[in-house]
Amino acid sequence: MIEKQEKLTFGYPPKQGLYDPAFEKDSCGVGFVANIKGIPSHQIMLDAYHLNSRMDHRGGCGFEANTGDGAGILMALPHSFFKKVAKNELNEDLPEAGSYSVGNIFLPQDQVEREQCIETINRIILEEGQRLVGWRDVPTDAKGADVGPAALIAQPYITQLFIAAAEDLSSDAFERVLYLIRKRFSHALRNDETLREAKQVYACSLSTKIIVYKGMLTPGQLFPFYRDLTNPNFATHLAMVHSRFSTNTFPSWDRAQPNRFMSHNGEINTLRGNVNAMAARQGMVATKIFGDKLQDILPVIDSDCSDSGSFDSVLEFLLLSGRSLTEATMMMIPEAWQADRNMAQAKKDFYEYHSALMEPWDGPASIVFSDGKYIGAVLDRNGLRPSRYYITHDDKCIMASEVGVLQVDPANVKFKGRLQPGRMFLIDFDQGRLIPDEEVKGLISGKRRYGDWLAQERITLADIASTSPAPSLDNAQTLERMQAFGYTTETMQFMLIPLVTEARDPLGSMGNDSALACLSDKPRMIYDYFKQLFAQVTNPPIDSIREEVVMSLRCFIGPEGNLLETTPEQARRLSLEHPVLSNQQLTDLSLMDHKGLRSRVIDITFAADQQDGFMDAMERICRDASQAIEEGYAFIILSDRNISKSRIPLSALIATGAVHQHLLKNELRSQIGIVVETGEAREVHHHCLLTGYGADAVNPYLAFEALWQANKEGLIGDKYSTEDSLVAAYKKGVAKGMMKVM
Repeated sequence: MIEKQEKLTFGYPPKQGLYDPAFEKDSCGVGFVANIKGIPSHQIMLDAYHLNSRMDHRGGCGFEANTGDGAGILMALPHSFFKKVAKNELNEDLPEAGSYSVGNIFLPQDQVEREQCIETINRIILEEGQRLVGWRDVPTDAKGADVGPAALIAQPYITQLFIAAAEDLSSDAFERVLYLIRKRFSHALRNDETLREAKQVYACSLSTKIIVYKGMLTPGQLFPFYRDLTNPNFATHLAMVHSRFSTNTFPSWDRAQPNRFMSHNGEINTLRGNVNAMAARQGMVATKIFGDKLQDILPVIDSDCSDSGSFDSVLEFLLLSGRSLTEATMMMIPEAWQADRNMAQAKKDFYEYHSALMEPWDGPASIVFSDGKYIGAVLDRNGLRPSRYYITHDDKCIMASEVGVLQVDPANVKFKGRLQPGRMFLIDFDQGRLIPDEEVKGLISGKRRYGDWLAQERITLADIASTSPAPSLDNAQTLERMQAFGYTTETMQFMLIPLVTEARDPLGSMGNDSALACLSDKPRMIYDYFKQLFAQVTNPPIDSIREEVVMSLRCFIGPEGNLLETTPEQARRLSLEHPVLSNQQLTDLSLMDHKGLRSRVIDITFAADQQDGFMDAMERICRDASQAIEEGYAFIILSDRNISKSRIPLSALIATGAVHQHLLKNELRSQIGIVVETGEAREVHHHCLLTGYGADAVNPYLAFEALWQANKEGLIGDKYSTEDSLVAAYKKGVAKGMMKVM
């Protein structure tokens, strides 16, 4: 039995059957206690312990009641405590605050492997020019904390690493070197196939400002287990706590939170897209801050990160590359700015400009973040996770996923409130005050002239409008094309025509009784093999009609710049209000030569008599996409318009996915936009899949032609007298459907 459990100990189980570690998500309780004036005390620790223990029901446990899903605490580094520890246990005098770091490191249980890991870490510290002060075994009491058997089997060896900065190295520069050291040994050791316990290697934190204690524990076990936390000399001015409920996932010591800069209650629904986009951007990132060491940091996101861990990795990368904590958070979790008429224009400009650099990390989320100098919290644009806070007259701030977690005398409450959707609050310990949302974001958005940059550089479809006529919707080959692409009477009657007449995605009742595509004995479109992926963690339903203020399809497409730069040229991308393009808009895009941006059409059909034509075509279009980037094109248009009796089209979905993944693997995807011109896409489901698998925009030319033919035959009524009005109605219906789904 123990042997079987040990196989699950280190990292996620491998992909098997219906289980895929990529689907790992969690939901939790989160909160913090802080002294606004930055005055450290042990009382902050006691309050944080009490707060987290009160949220025990928000955490999870296994079949053993004393094996938790995870609990942890992030604190400002208690300098007086560690100076005494270093002197008494390591016989070392630590330098002044900011010139040394302490971090809790998880290592293998096996002594030989552990010594190998320590030797590697020591070597990397020396190579980076820093001084190793020493290693300290972290005092723990598993028996006193009543830690369960499963957690004990999975427990790593827990040790503490002390590093002193080289002479004349500033605190910020030292933080970057520590980041580099941690990245280097994490990549080297966690990916070392000779280590049986490689996945045990994990740095909870390694910083001059904060320290994290965490594990596969319940909130009530955290302080009894880590004896440091109950030491009266352990004094801090902030303590962030987290109680993990891993829902449909596997708990582990390293995936407990807080992470290195944040903790999170909720779910990042856009995770896979975010991770892919960050991987693609690595081909373009450059900064003088890390110089030639930048490659040692990549990949930014490790392959076995949870959604919270991935978010934390990107936040840390942006922060240590020169952005402020609040600016990076605003980039990653923007407000719903597109339809907000009351938002200040400067703030709108900030969000629009940065949407050209990075897509939102979207989903229900209450996120608490801190770098030791600041602590703050932000809520997702929909406000789908609770965040309540109190400010007291004795300068204490208490924030948590629910009220009642800490006893507060009502007479001592200065004010209290809840975090609003998309809003942020921030405590600046240097200023000794809480900075409200409007002030924080006003300061950040007012630093640069984002509005002027957008006016100068942003490109719209109107800017590239041409006088060249687009293909007409009157086409003699419409019927033959419909047959070739699998259109049926039902397609027109139940899917396409209602999209136009009712301006919405058609609804049905009593379920869908058609056979699953994978079990059907009839030929089915590739789209039929996909189903909508619903959120995994207790999300309330989103009504895209009543909540349209937080919904938008507007986005930038085309080549991205360097994520780590903030220049006017970053906004030189094509801004689309809608991902479905009319024939005229596609024609304008294909002929564009504006501000150095050009397009290339790639034919995704192949000769019917060609042996291995399908695979040859797949390889050709991927090769052509890479070549288009080399030749400086900004867009590729994957087109199946050349379909005929002698030429067979690739499925637009397969072609799009193949090119998208090819460019991702080669870190080229952010350097070009992908537009699809296809007769295959017609339903909302098809458009959602195409955009989900890499298309930036779609021109469903055959859907337009089929609807125009139906209109001429009187099947739609007399409402649409022009091609443009019919196309506009179709685009409106698709837009409503896509917002409902995505």
